[in-house]
Amino acid sequence: MRLKPLAAALLLLPLAGCFGGGGGPDQLLTLTAAESRPPASPRTAGQGAAVTVAEPSVPQALRTNRVPVYVNETTIQYLTGAAWVEYPGPLFARLLGETIAVRTGRVVLDPGQYSHDPGTRVTGNLVKFGLDPAAMEAVAIYDAAIAQQGGGVRTNRFEARVQVSEATAEAVAPALNQAANQVAEQVAAWVGQ
Repeated sequence: MRLKPLAAALLLLPLAGCFGGGGGPDQLLTLTAAESRPPASPRTAGQGAAVTVAEPSVPQALRTNRVPVYVNETTIQYLTGAAWVEYPGPLFARLLGETIAVRTGRVVLDPGQYSHDPGTRVTGNLVKFGLDPAAMEAVAIYDAAIAQQGGGVRTNRFEARVQVSEATAEAVAPALNQAANQVAEQVAAWVGQ
């Protein structure tokens, strides 16, 4: 009969990590758009007028929730104590979609809504998104491509760099958020042309 309490205790042990018992980070980082659409502001789009923003492809260094530090052209380390709430690709895609919607006034869809009417498709590659310690800058580089429903493709590279006071999560996170917003604003202006 004493086995039941022991079995129950063993079943609860894995949950200890969910409530502060594990070695996870104290905080998780995310990206937020500098501007957002107001609530209760419906929009409509005619045939082919919507914009669909796809999650960007990312190099292996960004297929993690860790923040890369670009030591040099051939070496990458990760910032101690810094972790994204999810991979940077989907975080950047949502920020980009929100910025395009605010700046252009167009209906913006995510790939899950693609079948409605993809219209203009924005895809790309998030080339770099981390800390450049030599310059002490947060860097965001995004190679974008726009495929229009009627045909044709345009490409462009967008880059933003923001000064960082120190190589800590507290200093790098807001600088990366600012760099991501600057790139998103550049892309929105390009999409709106």
